[in-house]
Amino acid sequence: MPISYPPPNPSLSGDQLTISTFLNNPTLVARRLRTLAEQRFISDVLLTARLSTTSGAVLYEQGESLYSDRAPESVAPGGEYPVTTVGLGTPQLAKTEKWGQDSLITDEAISRQNIDPVNRAMTKQVNQLVKTVDSMAMSAIASAVTQTVAASAVWDTGTPTILRDVLKVVAVIRALNEGFEPDTLVVDDTTWAIIASDPTLAGLRAREDKANPVYSGDFITIGGLRVLPTPNLGLTKSALVVDSTQLGGMADENIGGPGYVTAEGVGVQAKTIRDDDNDRWRIRARRVTVPVILEPKAAHKITGVLT
Repeated sequence: MPISYPPPNPSLSGDQLTISTFLNNPTLVARRLRTLAEQRFISDVLLTARLSTTSGAVLYEQGESLYSDRAPESVAPGGEYPVTTVGLGTPQLAKTEKWGQDSLITDEAISRQNIDPVNRAMTKQVNQLVKTVDSMAMSAIASAVTQTVAASAVWDTGTPTILRDVLKVVAVIRALNEGFEPDTLVVDDTTWAIIASDPTLAGLRAREDKANPVYSGDFITIGGLRVLPTPNLGLTKSALVVDSTQLGGMADENIGGPGYVTAEGVGVQAKTIRDDDNDRWRIRARRVTVPVILEPKAAHKITGVLT
C-alpha cells in the first residue's frame, strides 16, 4: 500500500489499516511532529546555533571578545610586529536533559474516530514539549542577560513611545561595538497585542498594506526587528531585544535507541510502539537538549513596559 504524507483521511474500508501503517512508520511520525514543532519552538528561533554532543554535556566559551588583547602599533620599515594574545571567553559546561512523554491510543479509538485521536495526541505532546523546552530556554536567557534599559513610559497606558524605546535599546547594543545587530523583539502575548494595536505605531504604518496586523493579525516588524510573542517569556513587565544570530544555541544530543527517528531541524525524536497485548499504540516524543547562552550581551531587556 502506498504511503502519503501527510496521511489522508482514511477510507471506511481501510481506515485501521491506513492509520496503523502510518503509526508503524516512525519516519512519517517524525515528519508530522517536525511540522508541528517547527511552528512552535521559540527557543530555536532565538538560540540559532546548532550544537550537538554525544557525551551528555557540552563545553563552550561565553562572552568571547571580538577584539585582540592589545591595540595595533606603528611598525617601522623592517621592524618587528608586536605580538598579542587573543583572549577566550569564560569556559562553561552545560548538561543535556531528556524531556519526553508517551501517549496511548487504543484500537477502539482509531476504529471509532479514525486518525483524529492520533493527531490530537501528537499535537498535545508537541505543545507540552514546546512549553517545557521554551520555558527552560527563556529562563536561561533571562538569567544570563543582565543588561536592562527602562522604557520611557509604560506601553499600555498614557502616551508611550514604543518605537523610540525599541530603537534606543538597539542603539545601546550597537554601541557596544561587539558586532551585534539586533533582529528580534520578544514579548508576551499581552504586550504583543498592545504593540499591534498602538495608535501611534498604526499611524506610521502603510495604510493600504494588507500585511498590517489590523487585517492579518500576524507578527509585525518594528524598526527592522521582528516581534515574536511567547507565553513562556519568563520576564515580568519586560521585553527582550535580541541578536538571534549571536545569542546562543540549543545543544541537542542523539542518544540513539532502536526505533527512534529524529525530526530534523527541531531536535524532536519520535517512536511508535505497538502493544498487541492490550490492543493499542504507544506514541513517544522526546527531546534531549540544553540551551547554551554564548553571548549574553547580544540581548538587552526593556523593563517597565506594562503597568
